[in-house]
Amino acid sequence: MGLVTWEWRGRLAANGAAALLASVAAIALSAQLANAQQAADQKTDQTKKADEEQAAPAGATLLDQILVISRTGETAIESLASASHIDQEQLDRRMATTPNEMLLGVPGVAAQADARRVSTSINIRGLQDFGRVAVIVDGARQNFQRSDHGTQSTFYIDPELVKSVDVIRGPVANTYGSGAIGGVVFFDTKDATDFLKPDETWAGSVTGRYESNGKGWTTSASGAYRLNENWDALGNIVYRDYDDYKDGGGDTVKGTGFDVLSGLLKTTIRPTDNSELKLSWVGSSDGWTEISGGMPVNDVDLKSNTFTARYNITDEDKSWLDLHINTSYNKTNLDLTSLVPQNRFDPVTGLPVVLPAGSQSTFDVGTTGIDIWNTSRFETGGIAHELTYGGDWAGDNVKTGGAAGGDSFYTPSGKRNVSGAYVQDKLTWDWLEVIAGLRYDSYRLRDDTHDISGDRVSPRITVGVSPFETPSLAGLQFYGTYAEGYRSPSITETLISGNHPAGVSFPFLPNPNLRPETGKTTEFGINYKQNDIIEAGDAFRLKAAYFNNDVDDYIDGVTLSPFDPTSGCPFGPGIPICFQYQNFAKAKINGFEMEGVYDAAWGYAGLSASIINGHTISYEGDRADLATIPSSQVTAQLGLRFLEDKLTVGGEVQYNGKPKGNAVARNYTLVNAFASYQATNNLKVDFRADNLFDVKYANPLNGSTTVAVYEPGITLKVAATMRFGG
Repeated sequence: MGLVTWEWRGRLAANGAAALLASVAAIALSAQLANAQQAADQKTDQTKKADEEQAAPAGATLLDQILVISRTGETAIESLASASHIDQEQLDRRMATTPNEMLLGVPGVAAQADARRVSTSINIRGLQDFGRVAVIVDGARQNFQRSDHGTQSTFYIDPELVKSVDVIRGPVANTYGSGAIGGVVFFDTKDATDFLKPDETWAGSVTGRYESNGKGWTTSASGAYRLNENWDALGNIVYRDYDDYKDGGGDTVKGTGFDVLSGLLKTTIRPTDNSELKLSWVGSSDGWTEISGGMPVNDVDLKSNTFTARYNITDEDKSWLDLHINTSYNKTNLDLTSLVPQNRFDPVTGLPVVLPAGSQSTFDVGTTGIDIWNTSRFETGGIAHELTYGGDWAGDNVKTGGAAGGDSFYTPSGKRNVSGAYVQDKLTWDWLEVIAGLRYDSYRLRDDTHDISGDRVSPRITVGVSPFETPSLAGLQFYGTYAEGYRSPSITETLISGNHPAGVSFPFLPNPNLRPETGKTTEFGINYKQNDIIEAGDAFRLKAAYFNNDVDDYIDGVTLSPFDPTSGCPFGPGIPICFQYQNFAKAKINGFEMEGVYDAAWGYAGLSASIINGHTISYEGDRADLATIPSSQVTAQLGLRFLEDKLTVGGEVQYNGKPKGNAVARNYTLVNAFASYQATNNLKVDFRADNLFDVKYANPLNGSTTVAVYEPGITLKVAATMRFGG
């Protein structure tokens, strides 16, 4: 794979910059930004400082930080749900090369990447693909999907562009869009204020990083500029170039090398004291080589562009008006070019054909979205209310094409619209909290011959109690939740057709009669927070939950026999089976999750764990292991601070247990080490060693793929970041 052309890079950056700057100019002309700018900025700073102090007391931990994804300004420890937050410090410590490395140790969350390391599919509580987990970047849904062995629904974001990640597990996240019966992962990209000091007009930083396994470099450059007190802008560019890595057995895993160019442009405008507009573009151009039978077969080029506009306006006290309007457009284009002639089967006849070298397949997926909500805060009879109400709409437009027998034929073209409206009230009285909500969902899916639709109302009720007043137990809270979510069938699940492209021939059958999935989750959890336990300023935080999720009409792929007259499977030229997505009576998933951290002046210690079990049940009552159940995990973290917090050293130990019924998975334990040294105010050095004992292991989620892909062996990373400003 050669490097992507500078012509495309320049055009991409120019188009993104032009779109942003045009929007900025229009808003700047209409807003009276010059009025009382300095006073407004001081007031904003004071308000933010007060909010931060309220949310993060002395000895605060990650669980005390406000969730970007929260619609009522909650921290993770305050949330009556299974929520986690990953901040910039944690992301820096992990020195992530790919998105899945950012999620290390988050309970109930796993990632599948196969050999295509730049493309990631996220699994929450055993649910994955086709929108069951809503992956959101700066407010934009990432809905790219390509039919293949292994990962189906993937997204693309460079970790260097991200400043925080929020995770909410379960369908309690149904205010964040239709279909998220597994949960939501929200990636928030960096802002100019993350680089600019209060007295600076401009700032920049340059990072260089080397990795020993899959030898390669990451280079990143950022620049931020404050046009005036109410307007700033940021640009960031990242380039990565890596070879194939070696697994823990010392064997090279072919097809794991890649080169990727990513960029971010963002501007923030504050037209008034109580309003803010963020405009952003995130883009990437990725390239890698696909391997089959140990030989390179396809050259892959992927271009991803995400445009978002997020506007928030409040009244003076954030009482009746806290309005958010988010609009987004995400477009992903993936092109496959065959490197060698390939023996395939005609998608219509099933007869053998030869796909000549240079043949192309294209996958173009565009997603448009709008999300509007308001929160009103008031009291009635001594009960505080946070009433949130809004609606959202997202439209997918899938276009695939290329040579007959090419891969794209099996990812059908079509359009799907999903929309919803909801109302949720959070009531607080002394030791009691109650959250009650309803969401209405509808969908429409169509191609040239099908037009399918459906709708449903899904409820949520949560009750939380803080019954103790003694100092040691005052921070203990119990909660229980019942929540439902609704996922419509995807275009591929409904409309896939044709014959299997390679290896052996058999038909794919469409299923326009698929019923939507309904997730019904019961959850019981505790939140506990306590300060000044061992020494002044320290803090302990703990979240734990047990959940049970029944997914009615669960959709999965099945094989059918033409010898069964009720299957609808015809006899073809290949092996006597057919493949079709069908509904099961339900999938039953249950488990336990916990996340705890102790933080003090000398350092911190953290422990997280998740145990997940699941199976499907057919309408005849037959049970089968659910292939998307991830490893049960226990992750321990320890960090020590020295030299007035300039030096932090520590490590992580993670045990992974084999999921039941998984033929590929094994039990394994990973040990990582890290160090970070702030040498000067403007120079930082980071070091990390992943898989310190060179364990050979495979991701159990790859158990459904044709060949086990082993993960990287020992990997050493070293980076230096230079900052400057004025």
